[in-house]
Amino acid sequence: MAGRVNLMAVMIEIGTHTIVNPVFLAPMAGITDRAFRDVCAREGAGYAASEMISSDTLLYATAKTRHRIVRADNHLPHAVQIAGAEPEAMAEAAALNVAHGAQIIDINMGCPAKKVCNRQAGSALLAYPDQVRAILRAVVARVAVPVTLKIRTGPTPESRNGVEIARLAERCGIACLAVHGRTRSDRFKGHAEYDTIAAIVDAVNIPVIANGDIQNGEDARRVLQHTNAAGIMIGRAAQGNPWIFREINASLAGERVPDRPDAAEIGQTLLAHLAGCHHLYGEFRGVRIARKHIAWYCKGLAHAASFRQAVNQAENAVQQMNMVESFFTQPELFATAA
Repeated sequence: MAGRVNLMAVMIEIGTHTIVNPVFLAPMAGITDRAFRDVCAREGAGYAASEMISSDTLLYATAKTRHRIVRADNHLPHAVQIAGAEPEAMAEAAALNVAHGAQIIDINMGCPAKKVCNRQAGSALLAYPDQVRAILRAVVARVAVPVTLKIRTGPTPESRNGVEIARLAERCGIACLAVHGRTRSDRFKGHAEYDTIAAIVDAVNIPVIANGDIQNGEDARRVLQHTNAAGIMIGRAAQGNPWIFREINASLAGERVPDRPDAAEIGQTLLAHLAGCHHLYGEFRGVRIARKHIAWYCKGLAHAASFRQAVNQAENAVQQMNMVESFFTQPELFATAA
């Protein structure tokens, strides 16, 4: 990689917070809990917000929401993502999270899930710029910490209004903007497009983070060069693969990309991740929540299918950890894909 341009040189400032590198972890509901964020931070993520939390503050008494607002055990700013449709409720939720230690509030206007959009929240809001403005103004006015925003490029491919929303967000005081290169109606189909993200970067003076279909360092370099964004955001590609952050960091710095982890490293990282799940949720829920992560870490390894079937029968933390440890000591693990 000698002679390649260093794309790590741009400093990203979010309020008073200087982000350590431009490779962000995307908030993903049911996935980016404290345990997941801690693993990704150790492997080089420069920023990692919580999974989405409802603006309904009545839910803050539930175990599910309490787990989501817990600060991760890492050096990154404590950023909490909230979602909702009503300005006052969103402002109240932002204030409550700041009172619980949030250092950055992130507003979700990018989620395409039906259960979110049916409440006129998430990416459904992009079709209503006046409501977007009202929510952003209310939240920014209520809290003294930086407020960021996650959006898509528009409601539909025929009505990509990402530039309009981005300019509106900047005027409302949003400190940083993440943009997924699909519209609401695209959900996760097809391919992300980056021309709209490039146009947004040209239209505003706040940092813009490009998101969508970034699978490796080459993708990250290509997207940054195409969009001139300040950073990139990794979502699904990090599932079972926290090493993607160190790989992308090296690629962006023009350095040799580290070798993929061997079975021993995958196993040790997964065991640490499982321990975090068990600690966060308790044994009963933690064992069950951990199952999807085990499946992701094992993807493509020899005998993964039969192992997943067996480990999903584990009923307690010790049994689950022992089975994982045993599986990842097999010397033939990388012989064939399952």
